[in-house]
Amino acid sequence: MLTDSQEPPASESNAPTDNQSGGGSTALYRDKILLGTVIGAFVLDQASKRIITSWLALGESWPSEGFFRITYGTNSGTAFGLFSNHTTLLILVSLVAIGFLFYFYRAHAMPSLLLRFAIGLQLGGAFGNLIDRVLNGKVVDFIDVGPWPIFNLADSSIVVGIFILMAVFLLTKESTEKRQIAPATADSETQDPQASTSASAQDE
Repeated sequence: MLTDSQEPPASESNAPTDNQSGGGSTALYRDKILLGTVIGAFVLDQASKRIITSWLALGESWPSEGFFRITYGTNSGTAFGLFSNHTTLLILVSLVAIGFLFYFYRAHAMPSLLLRFAIGLQLGGAFGNLIDRVLNGKVVDFIDVGPWPIFNLADSSIVVGIFILMAVFLLTKESTEKRQIAPATADSETQDPQASTSASAQDE
């Protein structure tokens, strides 16, 4: 019999835990691999551009001849000079691409280390070129290799990140296909002895 001084046991808190609220995915601000890669790629890109603009005159190369040179150039378009003088459009495209990368990261409950590194490279490069377009309306390019169009570290970061991402998906696809084939092979091997046994029994 309960008295007035007695109280019913307190119910457990219904507040979601960190794991529940996160949906099983790592929070962006807690992912040291992702944040370190984004910050590293962004800082290296911006620092290299500041060094080039303070060292060389626009259009100047060092050395003056050779297959690999450092050439100070600017680009108001995308890679290879496409969509020149369309800064607003390119800013919007960059924002959409950054938003997609964030969504892609959150869509994977436990991204692998390589996957997080690849996304970090792409985000760092995208932020680097986006800042240039917002502040100056163009990006600074300086890596001049043979007949290839001049590019920068942000471009390299994005391209390397894409290749790593493609490699991760190809390897994951092959591994998944092998795991799917293995059980089917095992089942057929277990069924074959039974079939041969029944066949021999019929012959007798």
